[in-house]
Amino acid sequence: MIRQPNALQKLFHRFFMQPSVTAFFATRVHSIDKFLLRISGGRLTGSQILGWNIIQLTTIGARSRQPRTMPLVGLFDGEKIALVASSFGREHNPGWYYNLKAHPECEVQFKDRSGRYRAHEAVGEQYDRFWQMAVSVYAGYDRYKRRAAPRHIPIMVLEPRK
Repeated sequence: MIRQPNALQKLFHRFFMQPSVTAFFATRVHSIDKFLLRISGGRLTGSQILGWNIIQLTTIGARSRQPRTMPLVGLFDGEKIALVASSFGREHNPGWYYNLKAHPECEVQFKDRSGRYRAHEAVGEQYDRFWQMAVSVYAGYDRYKRRAAPRHIPIMVLEPRK
């Protein structure tokens, strides 16, 4: 289910890769997407114009133990979903990453489907494959990797619960 970005989306990607633009949207994009998902009944996000599959990930808070829902870019590989913990190239991993590490059971909603998943961190060849998949969808991940250095950008893989 990986779609390569079209020319217009690549143009938008180049704009969003700029450090000042990323810094502005890094703290706002999730709120914008949450609002749009709520008012559209889960059908629309601002990130869709960029050609990304936006899932709603519900985790259990690592410290709070309360449910937390976050719209994220999902990379689909058959039944598996990969999530890149880039945090827009910032210094720290995003909160949802720590939530999944502490409580790997989660729920995903994508369009009109939902399901329960179990997360694990990608390593080795699996990490490399998903990283290449991520960069093919959004070249900005490579920039985020350079900005985040020396932090390693993790990739979490969600597998459906049988």
